[in-house]
Amino acid sequence: MELKGLVAIYKPKGITSHDVINHLRRITGEQRIGHAGTLDPLAEGVLVVGIGREATKRLGEIKAKEKEYIAEIRLGMESTTGDEEGGKREVLPKQIPTQEDVEKAARKFEGEIEQAPPIYSAIKVGGKPAYRYARAGKKVELLARRVLIKKIEILSYEWPFLKLRAVTGPGVYIRALARDLGRALGTAGYSTDLERVRVGEFTKATVCFSL
Repeated sequence: MELKGLVAIYKPKGITSHDVINHLRRITGEQRIGHAGTLDPLAEGVLVVGIGREATKRLGEIKAKEKEYIAEIRLGMESTTGDEEGGKREVLPKQIPTQEDVEKAARKFEGEIEQAPPIYSAIKVGGKPAYRYARAGKKVELLARRVLIKKIEILSYEWPFLKLRAVTGPGVYIRALARDLGRALGTAGYSTDLERVRVGEFTKATVCFSL
């Protein structure tokens, strides 16, 4: 298959971003392939990949571009991984949040914020991904970092399920947003479904290859 340059791939649920890279290496014969930002195994959507030497050199600029997500969040419960994969624990609020409560809490996360990444993430700690320590039951602490969330739009809400659209800068974890939004509402939350619909100018409409 003739694929070259920067291309948008639609990653399905159930595989890692690295799985996508390995698949493309097999079908193209090109070894110089990378991606511009990991999508979790349980997430789906637009994954921008660079195929070939010149394209991989540009992945840094793509990583810095704006991203857009559609997320479904389950309130009232927390997950050890921040998504459906982890162990769950019920954390009920004193009072069920209203639509107005949710809108008000979401606005607090717009702009530049401090966000602690999930411990089940690919962030390197001592040269290893943090999730390896977490899965081994070892304590790992990831420091909060400054990230930008440009817009949060509540698409639907009926306790305990919330659906939103988020437009972000680089480095934002939607699983962490679900966690922190739940806490801001006096309860907990985790991501039950996540789709990345845009990376910069690359959208679902520009996807050239789906796995």
